[in-house]
Amino acid sequence: MDKAKKQQLAKIAAQVRIDILDEVHAAKSGHPGGSLSITDVMTYLYFEEMNVDPANPKMPARDRFVLSKGHCAPALYAVLAEKGFFAREELLKLRKIDSFLQGHPDMKHTPGVDMTTGSLGLGISAACGMALAAKLDSRDYRTYAVVGDGESEEGQVWEALMFAAHYKLDNLCVAIDWNGLQIDGPIAEVMNPTPYDKKLEAFGFNVITADGHDFDEIEKAFTKAKTVKGKPTAIIFKTVKGKGVSFMENQVSWHGAAPNDEQYNQAVAEIKAKAKI
Repeated sequence: MDKAKKQQLAKIAAQVRIDILDEVHAAKSGHPGGSLSITDVMTYLYFEEMNVDPANPKMPARDRFVLSKGHCAPALYAVLAEKGFFAREELLKLRKIDSFLQGHPDMKHTPGVDMTTGSLGLGISAACGMALAAKLDSRDYRTYAVVGDGESEEGQVWEALMFAAHYKLDNLCVAIDWNGLQIDGPIAEVMNPTPYDKKLEAFGFNVITADGHDFDEIEKAFTKAKTVKGKPTAIIFKTVKGKGVSFMENQVSWHGAAPNDEQYNQAVAEIKAKAKI
């Protein structure tokens, strides 16, 4: 990836992180930790990888995206707003009664959302259905899904992965956000789902491991995934929960808590200083 593109993506990701903080601070609730960990991958998907059009969010040829870890909707909403699916001002209405931006994605009311998610394991299952539908209809769109590492403790996730491999869904790319923490603590202590690579390979997946905060590695991973035929791809992205905010990084307490005014101001200042915006 050339330097200019990398700088551009870094600035977009920084703004997305600020948008996430804006959302949860205004709502006084939400899930910043996992939203911040997946920001760079989401930024790359929407600004480099996927074929989507904000002016025509339901176009049949679009690539599909499913946020299976639906509680991290602030990240999806922020990226959609930055891409132009709706006005950024809407982000400040997160979780308000009359807003179309609720605590979990809603495909019926939110422009750009392809699947309603929230119940963990539901999203990846739906993504598999979308990918199979493309095969049956001889369509060439791709389906992308982001699965949380805590979410991967759900049995339904592995049933869906078995389904994807059985039907040779090489138009499906599953991104696992491996930040190592869930609401109850480290995933290794709650219900250890690792080693991801060996399990996914045994299930019949093409497996790629990458740094989820390095745009060069993110690009290489998604580019390689598109070359694989006959099996689905899973990209294991090693990430940091709360990435970009010093006091949130690797702190399970920020899984589902909103910053107060002082914390919000500090977090935004840190992101702006690093990104020089």
